[in-house]
Amino acid sequence: MKWSQLPLHLMILPGLLLIIVYSYGPMLGAIIAFQDFNPARGIFDSKWTGLENFRYVMALPGSFQVIWNTLIIAVMKIVIGLLVPIVIALLLNEIRKETFKRSVQTLIYLPHFLSWIILGGVLIDILSPTSGIVNQVLNWFGIDSIYFLGNNTWFRPVLVISDVWKEFGFNTIVYLAALTGINPSLYEAAVIDGANRWKQTLYVTLPGMAPIIILTATLALGQVLNAGFDQVFNLYSPQVYQSGDIIDTFVYRLGIVDAQYGVATAVGLFKSVVSLILLSVSYFLAYRFANYRIF
Repeated sequence: MKWSQLPLHLMILPGLLLIIVYSYGPMLGAIIAFQDFNPARGIFDSKWTGLENFRYVMALPGSFQVIWNTLIIAVMKIVIGLLVPIVIALLLNEIRKETFKRSVQTLIYLPHFLSWIILGGVLIDILSPTSGIVNQVLNWFGIDSIYFLGNNTWFRPVLVISDVWKEFGFNTIVYLAALTGINPSLYEAAVIDGANRWKQTLYVTLPGMAPIIILTATLALGQVLNAGFDQVFNLYSPQVYQSGDIIDTFVYRLGIVDAQYGVATAVGLFKSVVSLILLSVSYFLAYRFANYRIF
């Protein structure tokens, strides 16, 4: 290291300290997963139980349903969350009026900045079975009111649709940025060859977007066990545990509500290990198919 670069390294120290204190430091608490943890005794004096907490979790009647809910919700979000921004980006790319195009980009991007505490309250109001605007419209057409947030059939679609609505604007901008990197001469050559707009999209635009699509898809694999704690926690209730209870909310109830700290830590550690494996695989695939590297 050159001494002239010392100020740059010193600038990293505050962020590095935050990571050590708030990310790596708490990893010491992972040993609670192998203990009958007693807060009065602390980590070092609590009784060791080995893998008993893991066996207990696997024996719980709803544990496998929780894992299934997490996987199905996360996969639905990933798949639809990839397709919708691609379609919107392609449609916006066809708009020639820049003022209108930028206005639409801004409008669809705004929900990304809203927290799920705010959006959760909005969704609860508009989907209310008694006073929600959605059910009022259904009633106008002679359809009975639907309790969207209390019905196991409708809860997952509500989670997926609302999450995609919140985030697709951000992802759309990513794909629009990828479109700017496509060589205009390719479109000119396609026009000379007689390709219409659909053919240009199919044979020029989509192949040009392919690297970023592959990259985002592979990196999303590492998030397959993250079905969105903030969203689910603000929208779910005991009525929809069967379809909406995910690993993160399960850990919250075990650890915070029921004070089963060892069991909750065991579930969280299991999820972390699986996520690490999936994240490693996703980065390998990103390097293999999109030539993406962190270092």
